[in-house]
Amino acid sequence: MHILVFGQTGQVATELARQATSDIVMTCLGRDRADLADPAACAAAIAASDADVVINAAAYTAVDRAESEEDLATTINGTAPGAMAAACKAAGIPFLHVSTDYVFDGSGTQPWRPNDATGPLGAYGRSKLAGEQAVRAAGGAHAILRTSWVFSAHGANFVKTMLRLGAEREKLTIVADQIGGPTAAADIAAALLAMARAFHAGHGVTGTYHFSGAPDVSWADFAREIFAQAGLTCAVEGIPTAAYPTPARRPGNSRMDCTALMRDFGIEQPDWRTSLASVMSDLKEN
Repeated sequence: MHILVFGQTGQVATELARQATSDIVMTCLGRDRADLADPAACAAAIAASDADVVINAAAYTAVDRAESEEDLATTINGTAPGAMAAACKAAGIPFLHVSTDYVFDGSGTQPWRPNDATGPLGAYGRSKLAGEQAVRAAGGAHAILRTSWVFSAHGANFVKTMLRLGAEREKLTIVADQIGGPTAAADIAAALLAMARAFHAGHGVTGTYHFSGAPDVSWADFAREIFAQAGLTCAVEGIPTAAYPTPARRPGNSRMDCTALMRDFGIEQPDWRTSLASVMSDLKEN
């Protein structure tokens, strides 16, 4: 199976490359070979490929900066995935696309289901929602995988930031009223590869799915577990979102109902605490 991946140095793309087994030929396209700011070039890369499955693991992810760069974010997160999906439809191959909990407004306390009404709070969420809509509109075989709070041993993410700050300070104030499921990039990559195999075997199911780590937790409690596993004594004081203003509003409720992914692909929710231990081990080795 030949998998064409958009993305090369991001968290999920890095893990996809690491998990490629002997039965997979994986081509990862960095920005130098396929810039998502040029959707036509992305479509051309698919047309020129002999890929069996295409995975889009690249995105504009600067949530706050997107507030002042919404046009660029929308091109990368909205128009480009649509062009990729259309090229996949023309080639008769499935397209897997990574999306986000930010397409929801974060209200309530119930886990979001894939078919719940969307309502993004900011530019980043609007750009990702535009991508989802464009992928669906292309009309080909596809799966949209919404995920949340991504972390790994590489790239910039909450775990690495907490480890750095936790080693420097005695106490940190962390938001305690945003709740969601931290998700390891390695687990997202494993899910995408399982889905790719299912589509390649002819039993993939087109649709929108949720995938996040369990159990749901606040950012403050996530930080406490990071410090506990790292053996850091940094104390965590939970604060409300209102005490930590940012240019972009964050959803308060990022809980995700992942039952559809289990039903259609047999993929279970991972325990993020176990995945965090793996990331800690990875960081120590490197």
